[in-house]
Parts: sequence; C-alpha cells; structure tokens
Amino acid sequence: MTITLTQAAAKQIRAQIAKRGAGLGLRVGVKTVGCSGFAYTYELADEVRPDEQRFEAHGATLLIAPQNLLTLDGATLDFVTEGLKQSFQFDNPNVGNTCGCGESFSLKGSNSKGVAA
Repeated sequence: MTITLTQAAAKQIRAQIAKRGAGLGLRVGVKTVGCSGFAYTYELADEVRPDEQRFEAHGATLLIAPQNLLTLDGATLDFVTEGLKQSFQFDNPNVGNTCGCGESFSLKGSNSKGVAA
C-alpha cells in the first residue's frame, strides 16, 4: 500500500495545523457523491483512529481509513495553485473518469457507485 505526499502538500498540512493551533495530520477519505460517483474528503485530525493507516512524509501525516486504502493505493497527494485557486489534488492511478467540473470521479473497472473492494 503506497500513498505519496509531495513537499507542497506536506507544507500546506503543517501550515493548516499551525494556523489552527493543534492537530496531528490530515485525514483523507473517499465518499460517494457527484455525477461521476466519488469525491475526496479532507479534514484535520487530532488523533489516529484505531483502524486508520498512517502515512508520513516531509514532516506531515496522512490518515486513511481501511475502506479507502484500495481506492487511494498508488496515489500522490499534492497541493497546487492554479490562478487564484489553491487546493489539495490527487494524482490517482485508480481513477477511470472525472466529471466535467472535476469534483467527482469514477474508478477504473467500476460499473457502480460503490467503493471497489
């Protein structure tokens, strides 16, 4: 199981924790939404839940629940600036298609909107 965190993403995670004044890392997940089926979720975490996988790089921590590991396996999390927009973005080899707005995606080989097991 591999998930890569770029230096830019790690810097942003550390900055958000510092601004908030507390936190352990960034909890990343996948939820069923949108026109293509899935969307990424992000929240600052104060603790590691018992079943979560922990990934560390460049002084930052990602926490991922087991049900999301296969969907995110091999992905790289980056933090990018495009014009005035700044956001976390995944380069995920498991994504088959994205919707026109870029907010949701489907998985390769998935005909349903359920998380592939």
